[in-house]
Amino acid sequence: MPQIPGAAADQLDSNDLISFLKAIPDGRFRRGVRYPQWFLLLVAVLGILSGSRSSRDLEAFAKRHRQEFNQALGLDFKRWPSDATFLYLFNKAHLQTFGDVFQAWMISQIPGGTEGLEQLVCDGKTLRGTAVDTEDGGHRFVAQVTVYARALGVALAQKAYDTHESCERAALKELLSTLELEGTLIQADALHTTQAFFAGASPRGPTCS
Repeated sequence: MPQIPGAAADQLDSNDLISFLKAIPDGRFRRGVRYPQWFLLLVAVLGILSGSRSSRDLEAFAKRHRQEFNQALGLDFKRWPSDATFLYLFNKAHLQTFGDVFQAWMISQIPGGTEGLEQLVCDGKTLRGTAVDTEDGGHRFVAQVTVYARALGVALAQKAYDTHESCERAALKELLSTLELEGTLIQADALHTTQAFFAGASPRGPTCS
């Protein structure tokens, strides 16, 4: 499981996503903060799972379910977060830490964690709407590489990267370094096999195909 900065293992309840979200450092300035970060992140996660695709969608989702959130979480918010509140959050949030925390929570839902998995599948995708033209006539975009556990039908980890700064091969190597892979078969696209994936023997022992 990924290490979560500032969070002890006994502080995290695998049945409670909120305890994981509370472990994420708040990157916002304290002045004027009305909603705790964990609450906004929870609304964002639930909103996106419910089909929200923009900050305005998230505002509408929060407005529509304000009473339910108050009742379920023991809160007393008189108003709902605006779209600007979500935009400010996403601009200041520690997104990489959020990814690590969410990954840790997902793994905690799997009996036995990632141990005993015989095969993982890696796949890269371009994020829609991120492509821009570069001065040299090429294209720059944001892509994401994901590691799936086929036997479980879930994504164990994912990492986004800017193609102007990194590549799928480097992103996948970094992603795999966060998982215990001894005895696990890694299935990836042919571009990862054009040269040795690891410079030497890996202490985690994956096999790429």
